[in-house]
Amino acid sequence: MTPEQFRTAGHQLVDWIADYRTDLESHPVRAQTSPGDVAMMPGQPPESLDEMADLLGDLDSIVVPGSTLVQHPMYFGWFPANATLSSVLGDIASSGLGNLGISWESCPALTEVEQVVCDWLRQLVGLSDRWHGTIHDTASTSCLTALLAARERATSHSQVGPGLAGVDAPPVAYATAQAHSSIRKGALLAGYGADQLVVVDDDPWTRAMDVGDLEAKMNADMAAGRCPAVVVAGVGTTATAAFDPVASIVEVARKYNAWVHVDAAMAGTAMLVPECRFLWEGVEGADSISWNPHKWMGTVLDTSMFLVRDVEHLVRVMSTNPSYLMSSADGQVIQYRDWGIPLGRRFRALKIWFQLRLDGVESIQQRIRRDLDNAAVLAELVESGDGWEVVAPVQLQTVCVRHRPSGLGPAEMDKHTLGWVGAINDSGLAYLTPSVLDGEWMVRVSIGAESTERSHVDALWAIMQKAVANQDLGS
Repeated sequence: MTPEQFRTAGHQLVDWIADYRTDLESHPVRAQTSPGDVAMMPGQPPESLDEMADLLGDLDSIVVPGSTLVQHPMYFGWFPANATLSSVLGDIASSGLGNLGISWESCPALTEVEQVVCDWLRQLVGLSDRWHGTIHDTASTSCLTALLAARERATSHSQVGPGLAGVDAPPVAYATAQAHSSIRKGALLAGYGADQLVVVDDDPWTRAMDVGDLEAKMNADMAAGRCPAVVVAGVGTTATAAFDPVASIVEVARKYNAWVHVDAAMAGTAMLVPECRFLWEGVEGADSISWNPHKWMGTVLDTSMFLVRDVEHLVRVMSTNPSYLMSSADGQVIQYRDWGIPLGRRFRALKIWFQLRLDGVESIQQRIRRDLDNAAVLAELVESGDGWEVVAPVQLQTVCVRHRPSGLGPAEMDKHTLGWVGAINDSGLAYLTPSVLDGEWMVRVSIGAESTERSHVDALWAIMQKAVANQDLGS
């Protein structure tokens, strides 16, 4: 494809994207396909060239029907997964430039724009200048990186010798049952082992970490010859948007020289509005933070902030410094390959750069406050409904609900809950995600799609009431 052919095709694609976003509300929220439907395409690669119009036609007939539309205003699923069009433009610029991010020398602009943008975000969420950031693909990678850094601090950099096989006191990681699944996966990949991932009790209502139980378990591990290495504090956990008491966790962790990682993947965006920052009070005493602008803030995937205070330690853990990447700039510049797992990296900072410059911070803050208000409104509606209950504190934009008809046993209740939420999702009118809380199914309503307004929340409440009444949602 020549630049001129690209120009023509690109205009067609941008027009298609703009039309798609304009018409989102006319489509079902959840993909209306069965397993294997999308794969029923020609089994052989194309033998002749297609026109751009043919590809766009296949987007309409194959890809869109096979997609759950997380930009839809009636999407209330796992977490906000916004992709503001301003950041999409930054993504196009990144792909169009096609920069190679393996060192400062391979693209000085990639490194230095990322430095600036990360510092902008640091300031915007109220962190001090002791923090330094980089952009990973997801919070899963950020959490794994933090667990590796914590492991090496706890084992006096065992990786340069026999590794964990030569450690007398195995490192231990701590989190509550509310922690994201990536924490367990990251701990296992980092070599902690299932026995070295300790689940700390949480409060039965707030789901916040019980710091007394944390300290008791750390004491017990020390007595058993194990080394408390890292505590993962959840700030806006996935299931219920619970907030662990960061300040108290930091205080306990310091007694054991344990690393504190703050996993704020979704809720980090809330810190863009100053009135929410009390929710991570004490964060300045933590060692690392992860949060995803590609969730609620609205930067298109894959854009995950990872911030640390001790850059020197991080680089010592993550650096390999092969000879073919050495340059005369070493020692004067940041080499982001030494701040994480992959060697190569995309120019991800352009996505944030475009979004902040074209949309502005104020527009993001207005959306956050709108979503917080809408969550409070929905919680009030649920609490006033016959048989409805809110089953976890509404501290952010997630409302956890159950409808509890009288006389149902546990098994019947679960069947009822999965039945009405399944009916909503099958209808395509809205999308919600069920989750287990205290051994019983409940339904999460995660408010935060860019296009979701109060009218959509009101419509959702009507759909929920209709679903539990076993009425035809299509009527």
